Amino acid sequence: MEIENKVAIVTGGASGLGRATAEWLIEAGMKVAIFDLNREAGEQFVAASGKEKAIFAEVNVTDGDSVQQGIDQALDHFGAIHLCVNCAGIAPAKKILDREQQAMPLEDFSKVIQINLIGSFNLARLVAQQFAKNEPMGEAGERGLIINTASVAAYEGQVGQCAYAASKAGIVGLGLPMARDLAPLGIRVNTIAPGIMGTPMLLAMPDKVQDSLIANVQFPKRFGMPNEFARLVTHIAENAYLNGETIRLDGALRMQPR
Repeated sequence: MEIENKVAIVTGGASGLGRATAEWLIEAGMKVAIFDLNREAGEQFVAASGKEKAIFAEVNVTDGDSVQQGIDQALDHFGAIHLCVNCAGIAPAKKILDREQQAMPLEDFSKVIQINLIGSFNLARLVAQQFAKNEPMGEAGERGLIINTASVAAYEGQVGQCAYAASKAGIVGLGLPMARDLAPLGIRVNTIAPGIMGTPMLLAMPDKVQDSLIANVQFPKRFGMPNEFARLVTHIAENAYLNGETIRLDGALRMQPR
């Protein structure tokens, strides 16, 4: 896909990896619709980027009507959508049994699955419906691209990560069948599974905590940079033969139990 002047939706785009991705895509010549619940941060992003390049839509990814309204808002403003990057998610830590041997409330597990996994599918299904209306683009005849965000926790979930790891493993599992479902329409689906990324939240942790996280990264011996995630998004978009794939972005990290 030639990304110049194309339009992307980025969920969770007001902060973290989503914001870094939105910023990078705009630098690369795309226009971006930010879907997030943080109105203040989203509107600050639009003010900094300019309304000709970015818009904000207050979207709850778990709600079909909310997502469709966001898609309609992006279409009204930009006229088309070509790329969707699902970055919205939460990562609470809670063991199955606490110190008093009390079971994790089921609603705590369900909330993570609802936002991370079902929210990603919800956006993907509705944006794919829109992609199907696009005219084929380029030599490959693409109509659109969906990039979902998993995590290395999908493979090596740590203590207290049952809900988070299950949600991210579900996203990995979605990738290939979703790509197969949408292939006849010229719509690609790929997944990125990042390791420990240097988002503002993580960089605010004490040095001791940061050092312990970096210890298991093989090379380069540091956190991943959010713009490295964003650059991978760009490469996937531009490389039409990448489809149905999950790419780990983790410096050869293999997470330990703790």
